[in-house]
Amino acid sequence: MQPDTRPGPTSSGSVRGLRRDVVRVRGEGQPVLVLHGTPGGVDTADVMARFLPSDGYRVVTVSRPGYLGTPVRHGRSSLDDDADRAVALLDRLGIERVGVLAWSGGGPSAYRLAVQHPERVSSLVVAAGLSARWTPPRTTPAEWFVTQTRAGAALSALAARVVPAAVVRSAVAGVSSLRGDALDAHVRDVMADPVRRRFVLDLAATGNSSGPHRDGWRNDVENLGAITTLGLGSVQAPTLLVHGDADTDVLPEHSERAEREIPGAELVRLPGGTHFAVWDHHDAAAVQERIRAHLRR
Repeated sequence: MQPDTRPGPTSSGSVRGLRRDVVRVRGEGQPVLVLHGTPGGVDTADVMARFLPSDGYRVVTVSRPGYLGTPVRHGRSSLDDDADRAVALLDRLGIERVGVLAWSGGGPSAYRLAVQHPERVSSLVVAAGLSARWTPPRTTPAEWFVTQTRAGAALSALAARVVPAAVVRSAVAGVSSLRGDALDAHVRDVMADPVRRRFVLDLAATGNSSGPHRDGWRNDVENLGAITTLGLGSVQAPTLLVHGDADTDVLPEHSERAEREIPGAELVRLPGGTHFAVWDHHDAAAVQERIRAHLRR
């Protein structure tokens, strides 16, 4: 099955009354809500969801609170506020039950949505998702410039066009334990595959926490740093977890915890997988097919 990101015949593109940088909808079929990581936005969610074809899925991508114009009420939007906001959006779209695909820092929001509104979540897929308290890692001055400033974002976008292999290498090394020959082999493999290469390059262009991402980044840092429990034992939706064992951005123990606590959860472990494993691993196509099947449940 080849992914098709063109809007379906009944797709609205964006939701009436909401900006396209807040909510977008495409396709027909099984509804899927896509929750991006930290930082991110609807553009990141669109990149995540490319493997979901428009002729089988109604894909709803959103900017979580604080990102790209989605408001943060009263200075902070809690994880449960995020869940309530998602339900209000589903009501607006006339969607009764939805599959949820979440990644990284979007994992806690997905878990709380499944706990707080179990009747609205038909299935849950969490890729390299946080399941406990998180604080941002320390960064070097160079990393801070690239990830925290507008100039760094512009430089990353330019580098993706001029020296794409260097961008892929830097991105992969920054979120995994791959080094030396293993890193070289992974980068060569990704660069040889147009789909996987494009994912990493496009993601690099959306992962900056400056400008229109700043409020969302701050909100996430506060919320994710305050997690004591997500109530994982109360998740009722069939849950599929995917995690690369070389991930250093969100350690595999987060998905292992979710597997232990969520009744009936399945965990797919990807050897040598980075934080991007669902999309850049050499077995990505097979994993994505498994995700599509799970979301159709």
